[in-house]
Order: sequence, then C-alpha cells, then structure tokens
Amino acid sequence: MNFNLLIDNLTNPALLFFVLGIIAVYLKSDLEIPANSSKFISLYLLFAIGFKGGQELSHETFTYEIGWSILFGISISFVIPLYTFFILKRKLNVFDAGAIAAAYGSVSAVTFVTAVSYLESQQLIIHGHMVAIMALMESPAIIMGLVLISVFSKNDREIIRKSTAIKHSFTNGSVLLILGSLVIGYLANAKQAEGIKPFTNDLFKGFLAIFLLDMGITSGRKLKAFFSYGWFPLVFAILIPLINGCIIAIFSSLITHDITNRFMFAILAASASYIAVPAAVKISVPKADPGLFLPMALAVTFPINITIGMPIYLLIVRSF
Repeated sequence: MNFNLLIDNLTNPALLFFVLGIIAVYLKSDLEIPANSSKFISLYLLFAIGFKGGQELSHETFTYEIGWSILFGISISFVIPLYTFFILKRKLNVFDAGAIAAAYGSVSAVTFVTAVSYLESQQLIIHGHMVAIMALMESPAIIMGLVLISVFSKNDREIIRKSTAIKHSFTNGSVLLILGSLVIGYLANAKQAEGIKPFTNDLFKGFLAIFLLDMGITSGRKLKAFFSYGWFPLVFAILIPLINGCIIAIFSSLITHDITNRFMFAILAASASYIAVPAAVKISVPKADPGLFLPMALAVTFPINITIGMPIYLLIVRSF
C-alpha cells in the first residue's frame, strides 16, 4: 500500500513539473515563469482553496470536534517552534534559530494546496474547517519565534519590532486572501457560486502544475548556496518535518477520527512557511539569514513532504 501511494505521488504531473524546474536550473536553461504570472497564480491558488473551503464549511455544522480541532491546530503552531528552537540553538545563533523555528511552526499554503490535490487523487475530500485552521496557524508560530529570540538574545541593542511583525503576520497578503476567500465562500449563495466553479475547480490542477514548475526553478537556484552551511540544516530540514508529521498523524486521532482531517493536520505540522514567515522575519529580525531558513523550507522540506511525506502520513492515519 505504501509503495503504491509513493508511486502515485511520484508520477503526479504537478510534482513532475516541480522536478522539471530543478532540472532546468542545473541544465542552465533560460526557462522561467514571469514574476507577475507567478504572483497571479499563487494568488489564484489561495483564492480557489479558500473559496472552496468556505463553500464546504457552509455545509458543516459547528461541533465540539471542530472547536477542539481549531485549538489543536493553534497549539501545534506554538509547540513546534518551542522545541525546535532549542535543537537549532545548539548549532546556530539565536536569530537564525528563532527564524527557522518560526518557519517550521508555521504552515505552507502551497504544501496545503498540493495536499488537497493529492487527497482528491485518492478520492478523498477535505473538510472546509481545515482551511480556516491552516490560516489560523500562520501567526502563532511567528509570535513564538519572536518571543524566543527576545528572551534568549544577549544583544540588548538588537531591536525586534514585535508589534510590526505580529501585525504583518495577520495582514500578510496570503493569510488575508485565504481567510477572506474562506469567508466569501461561506457567505456566498450556493447557486451563485456555481458560476465561478469552472474557475475555482476545473483550472485548479493546471495552475498548480505551472506554479510548482516555478517553485522548482526557485528551489534549484537556492540549493547551490544552501549547501555551504554544512550538514546540520539539511538533516534538520529532512528529519524534523517527517517526525512532526508522523507524530501529529498519530496523535490527531485524539481529536478526530476523520482520515482527511488527520492527514491535513499531519501536513500542517510537517510543512514550513516560505512566504509569510520570511516576510515577517525580514521586518522584525534583520540579523536572521534568509539564505539559510528560506532554502530549508522551500528547497528541502517542501519536496520531501510532497514526495515521501504525504504517502507516509496517509498510511499512518489509515493504519492507526
């Protein structure tokens, strides 16, 4: 079963386009997605998943399970930065450790979107409230990372603009768009929503494939410089997400028995932010090196999750 899931994921067109992007970089090809097009596609993906999630949420009844699921998701985004920070601090400075911890405690919307597509290939449908949980998990990790840097930094002259960073984590474009689309999808009349269904549903996988091609090109370019940091960041970026995902895949059974919800919790725990957190860190912790935490999240953790992570997490939630 695990082998079949792995093969299915490795032959997914979206993933193969990601690999093509990496290959293009190493062949020194001039292949690239225009920046404006890439930004539009990323906005489209967030809009589509948020709107579809809102539509699904409108058909759900708020229950204790959903309430506990929201608290569980937020707790994950506080706990992961807390324990990973102390692992990272053994090898890295406080600023880099805090930035990386925040990235791994936060979530990747693109990994989430890819996971939704993967579930659909397995004839499984995501529940709308998981979209809301994903959006709510973005900010707590940023807050925890800033708090840890503040507590353990020995440089009194280093000013961390917490209020600006925290505000940015809530008003970040990706967070605002997916939350706004979720609310609009929830409020929209089902009959009227049918009018844009071809745009939000039928075109989704095609846009995802092109976006992952762009992600592959970006990852390939960043990998070259990343390897100069030694073995520790690479091992961390591979092992920690898999450990987080597997642990949450098991313990999520205490909150819900739904396979898709448990799988998405595992994905959220395993993913690392390379959009919202880097933007917030750039504002608040300028001493953190983006050449370290950005490639870890985008060029290592992201492909690990979409190649071997997702089949493993799905196998666990189906077995336990």
